[in-house]
Amino acid sequence: MAFPDEVLTDEEEVVLHLHPHWKTAIRPSLVVLLALVTAAFAWVMLPQNTGGFLGFGVVALIMGYYGIRYGVAPLVVWRCTHYVVTNERVLLQDGVIARERRDLPLNRINDHLMTQTVLDRLFGSGTLTIDSIGDQAAVLRAVPHAHHLQTALYELIEQLPEDEEEEEEEPEVPPQRRAIGWRRARPPR
Repeated sequence: MAFPDEVLTDEEEVVLHLHPHWKTAIRPSLVVLLALVTAAFAWVMLPQNTGGFLGFGVVALIMGYYGIRYGVAPLVVWRCTHYVVTNERVLLQDGVIARERRDLPLNRINDHLMTQTVLDRLFGSGTLTIDSIGDQAAVLRAVPHAHHLQTALYELIEQLPEDEEEEEEEPEVPPQRRAIGWRRARPPR
């Protein structure tokens, strides 16, 4: 499912549009394959009589349930998960029927942390944790090319225009001598 462009503002440009890494689809694909192989094996091995057809029906129902629940459903969720980075914000959207969309403005991002396991390094993926002002955090799991995303995010944050509402700088006060120990500092001559 494509990411809807109507959630973007007129001046907003998409910098990166990613889905979770394809390695997250390996396990569900293997579950679907295993369910199909098991159903085919049951069809071949069970006798061609009433009991065999009943046994095949039970095996097919069980494998159909597991294939859909642990195979097809995670594949659809994987395909419907979007990580979108624009020049103004980071959008996270997931869900098939009920959607959840989260926006993190770039000017509110405090920190971004990338973690990679050995397997992540082999596949070129990672987990990116984005901390925002107000104790909000977003976790992007299994991001392909996580180091490129972290670098792009850093560059976008650095290119943001400075806030015009910054406080006026206070004039510098000349440093005073500190008291050392219990004695009072003498005034300069």
